[in-house]
Amino acid sequence: PMRPVAHAAAFVVAYCTVGASAFVTQSSSAPAIAVSSPPAASSPTRRLAPLREAVVATLDGKDIDNEFTPINNYMLVKVAEAKEQSDGGIILTGKQKLTKSEGKVVSVGPGRIYEDSGVYIPMPVKAGESVVYSKYGGTELDYNGKKHLLISDIDVMCKFQGDELTLEGADVIYDNVLVRVEEKNEDASVGGILLAKSSAKTRSTKPTTGEVVKVGPGRTAINGELMEMDVEVGDFIKFRDFSWEKIEIDDKSYSVVRMNDILAKF
Repeated sequence: PMRPVAHAAAFVVAYCTVGASAFVTQSSSAPAIAVSSPPAASSPTRRLAPLREAVVATLDGKDIDNEFTPINNYMLVKVAEAKEQSDGGIILTGKQKLTKSEGKVVSVGPGRIYEDSGVYIPMPVKAGESVVYSKYGGTELDYNGKKHLLISDIDVMCKFQGDELTLEGADVIYDNVLVRVEEKNEDASVGGILLAKSSAKTRSTKPTTGEVVKVGPGRTAINGELMEMDVEVGDFIKFRDFSWEKIEIDDKSYSVVRMNDILAKF
């Protein structure tokens, strides 16, 4: 026989699983009790190290994170490799290697401005062109493991395309003039005494006359006007002592002279 249970509250138990929570529902005569699963343990916050900027280049053996950009009227030039073999086929080593005052332009600054007038002078060369520059100009540096120079536009004598300087491809800039000259060694002293070869070489005459073969466009004056060149191709000129830069083109000697160092023409 069934035993009655007096005054017992009837319970209806229902289990519902929603996510990670279990709920127990009682009859209307008893309050509802909600049981939730304990919160999951939060993982510790991982602090990420700041990302290091990518290395763009090396300068004098140190990594740099930005492009190396010349300012004003300066340009970065990669110096041409020294010549390791003479024209006669002799292999040169050490200090015997023939160095050239040539290189390829890597990057250029925006140009310069005359402070007194505000006239802007754009750069006469651009990246990718090759240049011949003054032997004593520029600041040497190591860029990406190679010898480079920082030079100004006034250190550049002429520019050309490609890797080999030729007379046809040479393009003098500003008020520069390219002159064909001939060097002669004095084999005798003024008194007629014959000199040894070593002495003759040291007494090599430095010509200050020659034939004009290339003429630059001229120099920009402070007012922005292009100054006229007073010589032209085919003229013979006389110029100041020690005012020129010697360059070799197609195994021949030439001098680069500025217009204001030319004394006369004939």
